[in-house]
Amino acid sequence: MGDLRNCRRCGKLFVYMGNPLCRQCIDQDEELFIKVREYIEKNPKCTTMEVANALDITVEKILQFLREGKLELGKENTNMLLDCERCGRPISTGRYCSECAAEMEKGFRGSVPPPTGRQSREKDRMYTAHRRKKY
Repeated sequence: MGDLRNCRRCGKLFVYMGNPLCRQCIDQDEELFIKVREYIEKNPKCTTMEVANALDITVEKILQFLREGKLELGKENTNMLLDCERCGRPISTGRYCSECAAEMEKGFRGSVPPPTGRQSREKDRMYTAHRRKKY
């Protein structure tokens, strides 16, 4: 079972399961996300400010949905801009462009040492104490 924590948004006590928000706040975000998605689908040429004003939400919340990967900008959404946090190139969702993500992944993989050669079979096995005794 998880820890008891206070919700980051409303302050209500809840069982922490990896998300700093309580169930009610998560549900509110999900309803808001659905409204944003539907508005963008109906108005493909809209800007971030137009969505924010029409739905009475903050631009930061819309950008959060894009950065989390919940929303993805289509080719027709040229007025909404989201930039790679590393190089600044325009992207349609997430935090990094595909080139930066691949480069970072390569760097992460290079920092982990490769597994060493095969150890002796004696060390790979598990024995009980009585089998190891020499009679």
